[in-house]
Amino acid sequence: MTLKRQSVIPPARLLAVVGGLIFMANCGGSSSTSITTTPPPPTTNNSVDLAVNLGPTDDYINGLFASVEVCEPGSTTNCATVPNVLVDTGSYGLRLLSGAVSGLTLPAVTDSGGNAVQECIGFVSLAYIWGPVVQADVHLSGETASSASIHIISETPQYPVPSSCIPTGPVGTPEALNSVSTLGANGILGVGGFPQDCGSLCTDTSTAPPQYYSCPSGNCNITAVPKTATKGQVWNPVALFSTDNNGVLISFPSSIAAGGAATAAGSLIFGIGTQTNNALGSAQIYGVSDQAYFTTTYNGTQYSDSFIDSGSNAYYFLDSGTLGGLECADNTGWYCPAAPLSFTVTNTGTNGTSGSLTFSIENFDNLYPTGYAAFNDIGGDSGNSLSTDYFDFGVPFFYGRNVFVGIAGQTVTGVSNVPYGFWAY
Repeated sequence: MTLKRQSVIPPARLLAVVGGLIFMANCGGSSSTSITTTPPPPTTNNSVDLAVNLGPTDDYINGLFASVEVCEPGSTTNCATVPNVLVDTGSYGLRLLSGAVSGLTLPAVTDSGGNAVQECIGFVSLAYIWGPVVQADVHLSGETASSASIHIISETPQYPVPSSCIPTGPVGTPEALNSVSTLGANGILGVGGFPQDCGSLCTDTSTAPPQYYSCPSGNCNITAVPKTATKGQVWNPVALFSTDNNGVLISFPSSIAAGGAATAAGSLIFGIGTQTNNALGSAQIYGVSDQAYFTTTYNGTQYSDSFIDSGSNAYYFLDSGTLGGLECADNTGWYCPAAPLSFTVTNTGTNGTSGSLTFSIENFDNLYPTGYAAFNDIGGDSGNSLSTDYFDFGVPFFYGRNVFVGIAGQTVTGVSNVPYGFWAY
């Protein structure tokens, strides 16, 4: 088994490969320049702690973990606090292992025929998760998403996983992430740049990809699910907050020294330009496509499917052949240069904003045996189920930076001209 913890990728991007393209129909805005605004005084505790450690499996490097409180809808007592939930800017919605909320009674989301809705989510690593969609009140610090649709990852599935759910690709073997040992966490908190995890395409059975299913008589078939905030598709909980709902900021004030660190600490801050702790300041805004991509240029070649993803634990980019045989001999997929290598790229948003970025890659075989959790200089091969080369700026990108994710369809003061949201850093 490879040591690689591959990317947690938005379902839309993977399903573009295995099931059909999911366009996010919500429109928002951003700008081509950095914006400095004066936010109002704090009104809500809008920040949760992020911890980088080895996680519940004691082997997860560069995992961003937070705790999430989930309650039965309308209840303040029938609740569960779930630790070690992976914070992921590359997906949308809360997904929890069934064992983490086994003491709660969470009402099922049903289709038009009254059948409980199941969901399948595939990742670019060819992993997948399967289980029912239910409603819960989600509490993150002082923020609440009431009666939100969330995804429960079935550790013992009630229904067999449909064959159409299982992803395929040119490299890798499909794997069910249905336990702490396989997922490496108790769940995934998707806080990426779209309100729902599927959008308009999943509202019509004739166009719906293999994502939402209903299983009358035990036979699971693709079904349509509305975009409604409750009793519908799984929502990014941030988009359901009453305030601080236009995006997130992931802040790691300290960088990581070469060679790694035992742990690291940061913050997940809700809202952009809404309180004193989430102003854009001098951050440059990079607009994204309807698939949340921007363009990265390296050595004169443009790669238009690039993204920033806190659910990826390394820089995943290009392949060993393109880069001249950097792959580790004993840890397939990781890069093991003989000496640290520096890469300079240019990122360009859909709004025309461009900026150079330099990062380094160290020999993975030298770093992993340290037993540390936090590394800013590990990288690996991007090749898996996507058919084109790309740059995935994973957790190492976040160290020592403020990274903003603007949610499509939500207003950020002073920001315009990007209909599908933005990244800013």
